[in-house]
Amino acid sequence: MTHLVAEAPGIRTARRRYVTVCALLWLPTGLGMASMVLLFSERGMSLAAVAGLFAVHSLTVAALELPTGGLSDVVGRRPVLAMAGVLNLVAALLVGLGTTAWVLTAGMVLMGVARALASGTAEAWYVDTVQEVSGPDAELRTGLARGGSATSAALAVGLLLGGALPWLLGVGPDLGAGLSEATSGAVPPLAVPVLLGAAVRVVFVFYVLAALREPPRPTATLRSVLRGVPVTVLGGLRLGGRDALVRRVVLSAAAAGSALAVIELLIPGRTVALTGATGSGALVYAVLACAGFACSGVGSHLAPLAARVAGSGERAVLVCLGAGASGLLLLGVTASAVHPVATTLAVVGFCLIYLGLGAAGPNENELLHRRVSSEGRATALSVQSLAQQLVGALTGLAAGALRPGPLPWLLTSAVLLSGALLWTRRGGERAPQAPASESGAPA
Repeated sequence: MTHLVAEAPGIRTARRRYVTVCALLWLPTGLGMASMVLLFSERGMSLAAVAGLFAVHSLTVAALELPTGGLSDVVGRRPVLAMAGVLNLVAALLVGLGTTAWVLTAGMVLMGVARALASGTAEAWYVDTVQEVSGPDAELRTGLARGGSATSAALAVGLLLGGALPWLLGVGPDLGAGLSEATSGAVPPLAVPVLLGAAVRVVFVFYVLAALREPPRPTATLRSVLRGVPVTVLGGLRLGGRDALVRRVVLSAAAAGSALAVIELLIPGRTVALTGATGSGALVYAVLACAGFACSGVGSHLAPLAARVAGSGERAVLVCLGAGASGLLLLGVTASAVHPVATTLAVVGFCLIYLGLGAAGPNENELLHRRVSSEGRATALSVQSLAQQLVGALTGLAAGALRPGPLPWLLTSAVLLSGALLWTRRGGERAPQAPASESGAPA
């Protein structure tokens, strides 16, 4: 009992630092979400060029997702997170101040590299730290849930602040004119949220270097990195192929990616159709997206409770993904109606999706962390993220080719429901981590 009490402060400290890192990592992303497309357009980019810039970002993340996860497993979490923060800082400056296509493209590429570097790295640090203190059976859901809540809250706050700042600067003519005059026109109001995000990145880098302590690793040379990263990546892929529970986690992430892709593609058009104007539709979408992040945060916070009520993490994932599929179903049956009852049901469905996905995430990831060792943890998270992004991209292309209406929503609901039904079969929530000889992951 004394040992358990002595361990608690260390776990609480790790949890607090993990939550802070999640908030600092995602707040700048939220700040840029509301204004970045409009900023690119103001810089003279056509709609096709803007789509191309975001495609460059997505392709960069997809290409580097696994190698950067392997790099985190080889050289450590803290240096990789600090590197991600520095690259994000440079990317924000290029995007916020750039006026030519090549500068903006360079900014989006660096932003993609940083996103890949940060993918799963902070979570891997938290799990490593807690398991070092309390052993492989340490309770993880609470910390993972609070990290998910912090991420959602940071995105929601950033989205509201990023949308309000340009509007406030535009309301007062003296403010907007004074800013333009002071910067010789280099910083329009739409660039302010992005540059504010760059300032947050500076705080992020210093916090990571100061607060995220980790056990010393063998000194990494260029040769060891070039040799160790591919081995780690292959080990993570083999583990996903051989371990049924890890495979279910990856497939569930892919199903969630399809749901999120359809929401991002089709909801803006529905809000414009509801309000009858592009400007008001965009505002409604921003508010709705903020509500979605808030629901996701609430869902993450309730993830441990969901596991206790359902009886296990696996059953909680089944119930939560099923709730998300029900939300997609509501959006499908109301797709062709605009009366108040249908609109209310659609909003309920939208919130239900984010609530379900938010509650499922920490439970899925605790199951994943009990199946992988520290040496392959970030790689496993990268495999999960890559599946979500690739399937999301393919689903977006397919949904865009279908006629608008109930069909895209109903098909995506079936996909997410399939992801939920994967968890009807139990696979041993607290099974021991697979040794290297069986999993293919390096020991």
